[in-house]
Amino acid sequence: MNTGESWRKSSYSGAEGGECIEVAETGEAVWVRDSKRPTEAKLSFGTEAWAGFVRMAAGR
Repeated sequence: MNTGESWRKSSYSGAEGGECIEVAETGEAVWVRDSKRPTEAKLSFGTEAWAGFVRMAAGR
């Protein structure tokens, strides 16, 4: 993963800085990391797999 990717987190995470994940898209993959440990290990998912997860999580 390129270090210049733009990471974002859910607007539901609040300002307290609690437990949250951040997501970055690179075209062919979606990367997920722990917002409290941004330099540690990251998970990678194919874009179709990620879209399916988001649909399932949203109940659609």
